[in-house]
Amino acid sequence: MLVESIAFALVGLVAGAAALLGLPRYFRASRPLITGTALAAALLGGVVAHFCLDGRYPVVAVAFSALAAGVLTSLLARPDLAAGRAPAHRHHPHRSGAHRAPRRHRPA
Repeated sequence: MLVESIAFALVGLVAGAAALLGLPRYFRASRPLITGTALAAALLGGVVAHFCLDGRYPVVAVAFSALAAGVLTSLLARPDLAAGRAPAHRHHPHRSGAHRAPRRHRPA
């Protein structure tokens, strides 16, 4: 379990570094937050997979660790704040009909 835990930690650090180096404009959060999230997700995902598989398939546990690190690190991505992209708004005042008064509900 010690060797697997080291592998889980390495997978988490690699996932965090890949996120920061591969898509730096999508990750506006601090570097320690992103790396720490990837590390914690990899450790947690790997330990859960290890115990679910009863320790029989360590390669699958490491793969699940990488998957967990990637998924949870991607939650920190903010593509709407990336350079060169316009923010997505729900309210579009330039569309026709946007100037209408809001509907009022009738009392029951």
